[in-house]
Amino acid sequence: MLQAGKAVKVSIYLSEGSTHHGVSTYSSILDFLFYRGVSGATVLKGVAGFGADHHIHSASFVEISDHLPLKIEFIESREKVEELLGKLEEMAGTGMIEVQETTVAKPAQTSKQKSAALPAHLKIEGRARLMRIYIGESDRWKDKPLYKALVEAMRANDIAGVTVYRGILGYGAHRRIHKDKPLHLSHDCSIMLSVIDTEEKLQAFLPMVEQMVQEGLVVLSDVDVIKYSYRALDTNQGAI
Repeated sequence: MLQAGKAVKVSIYLSEGSTHHGVSTYSSILDFLFYRGVSGATVLKGVAGFGADHHIHSASFVEISDHLPLKIEFIESREKVEELLGKLEEMAGTGMIEVQETTVAKPAQTSKQKSAALPAHLKIEGRARLMRIYIGESDRWKDKPLYKALVEAMRANDIAGVTVYRGILGYGAHRRIHKDKPLHLSHDCSIMLSVIDTEEKLQAFLPMVEQMVQEGLVVLSDVDVIKYSYRALDTNQGAI
């Protein structure tokens, strides 16, 4: 939690149209900061400006530009900033990052939730761990579906991958039958998230799971990774 006293202000300068792994860069950075426990961040949109390419970008009522300058600002302790800076540099791509000393006169009130610092992602080979998280479709976390928040948190923390399954029939600790009914929009079905990554990555992520999952079941199993491959990104989609 951010305390009054010496701190660091970080400013990240981007182009509005820039992307990171197929998602807008500013959105990816906000998710990363949010799920790494940063106290707060703000995205500011410019109406005109130019960057390293020395091209003027401006907004007009006739034309909507996706090259307008954006700035993401957040204030944190120096230790926290040093922990995040390497990943932020990779995500910012050709953008600029500015770091300057500042003083927090009065910190804003924040929740007590704090995410765990995770090591860099490693390629999975051989022995790994399988995590299954069983929750309800109606479960929520910070005003959004819990399963969606868990997926976002895993992505922001470099978990290798996750798949969400929607159950058609089942029951849990309350012994109440949950059923997917035809011609009826039910929001009380069972949801299972299946995650595979290294032992170290999943153990480091468990504290966040414990914070977010108030009622449900989380299990871990040993698995052997036979094949872990993926197609190269389509460079025409503008992913960085």
